[in-house]
Amino acid sequence: MMKKLAIAVVALMFLAPTLGLVTVGLVINPAVVACLSSSGLTLGNLPDSLVVTTANGETFTLNKQQLTHAATIITVGSRIEGVTRDGVQIAIMAALTESTLRQLANTGTYPESGGYPNDGDGSDHDSLGLFQMRPQSGWGSVAELMDPEYQAAAFFGGPSGPNYPSPRGLLDIPGWQSMGKGEAAQAVEVSAYPYRYTNYEPVAEVILTALTSGTSTSSTTAPPADAVTGSSHVVFPGPEGTWVLTGDFGPRFDPITGERAFHSGTDLAAADGTPILAAADGVVTVAEFSGGYGGLVVIEHRIDGQTIATAYAHMWENGIDATVGEHVIAGQHIGDVGSSGHSTGPHLHFEVRPGGTNAEAVDAAKWLNEHDAADLPEATAGAGCLAMTGGLS
Repeated sequence: MMKKLAIAVVALMFLAPTLGLVTVGLVINPAVVACLSSSGLTLGNLPDSLVVTTANGETFTLNKQQLTHAATIITVGSRIEGVTRDGVQIAIMAALTESTLRQLANTGTYPESGGYPNDGDGSDHDSLGLFQMRPQSGWGSVAELMDPEYQAAAFFGGPSGPNYPSPRGLLDIPGWQSMGKGEAAQAVEVSAYPYRYTNYEPVAEVILTALTSGTSTSSTTAPPADAVTGSSHVVFPGPEGTWVLTGDFGPRFDPITGERAFHSGTDLAAADGTPILAAADGVVTVAEFSGGYGGLVVIEHRIDGQTIATAYAHMWENGIDATVGEHVIAGQHIGDVGSSGHSTGPHLHFEVRPGGTNAEAVDAAKWLNEHDAADLPEATAGAGCLAMTGGLS
């Protein structure tokens, strides 16, 4: 594709110098190329740096060169049929894991690799570049693998990929769309450390959000069905030993008004600032501070083939640690316990909503127990919150 575009550019430059200069700009400007793609990703302004945090809690800063490589991956993926936004995120996860988004030479094995533009020298067997691809495994020549665009195209693969049909790129993996993103990355990379990729899933999501435009920021808009991460397990939404059950699901006397009302969640009292954890893998659909819920995060999950939303309420405004559209994994820190909104003390008001973000809530304690995430005791007196029906009332 790029060779055809380059030939067209040269021809136009001979025919009309001014038009030729405009056409060159279109070819080398990744933002314009992305605008013409079918994936819906459009590159915006490239920041000079970006602070990111892994699922394991490690925070670091990506520089402009690293973000430029991420932009290359986005651009290449955007012009390949069949590559979705999730596919681009998987590629960025792989490059983060393999090279921290650096185009690495390997002069110990291939001295000539140091003669190509690079961001440093690696030493993993005969691996090269962003995705640490190996010439001896058939990914390409040294010259080819020292080209970030070639590496990105090879990772995505497919019938138009430079390495088709082997080694397999992402599009060559049967059912990759239904795999966990880390699992899909491993299927391409075939690493000796298969569980590393998932750690960079939130980092790749932040990069995509920061570098692209057109993503909805509405707090009540659910993501596309294929964007909701499939969950393999459910965890308790707080660290072990930090909580006390203080409010059950169902009818009760409201602790603020004293009136009989229905309580739509399970209240878990904990010290102010105690971490709140995502109950399962999913996508954040709400992250806001307003109304009786105070600081609220809602996450949609796919569990046993069904859409389930979990809601986490009463965080302080500065205690929300999630953004709309962010992909999170089970146990990820999404905020801190507070006492905002209709609350009588620091606690987490936790809801489970089968059907999605705005669906009616069910008994969250029962749901956690059924999914082997808790063995909740009987409720005790303590902090409570204003009764609310399911949804964002």
